Amino acid sequence: MPDFISIVPVQAIVSPCVNVCTIGKDRLCEGCRRSAKEIARWTSMTPAERDAVMAELPGR
Repeated sequence: MPDFISIVPVQAIVSPCVNVCTIGKDRLCEGCRRSAKEIARWTSMTPAERDAVMAELPGR
């Protein structure tokens, strides 16, 4: 076992969250406009999947 610790930098995941976390009647978050499913999956989505959701948000 090595006698050192290797630190690997991790890229931060950008989120549209604005800390107004209330699901409205349209079943979207009132703050960021994501669905509950999108919010739950956000950290496990690929960057391309997150980019696709981000691109849709202004139209919601």
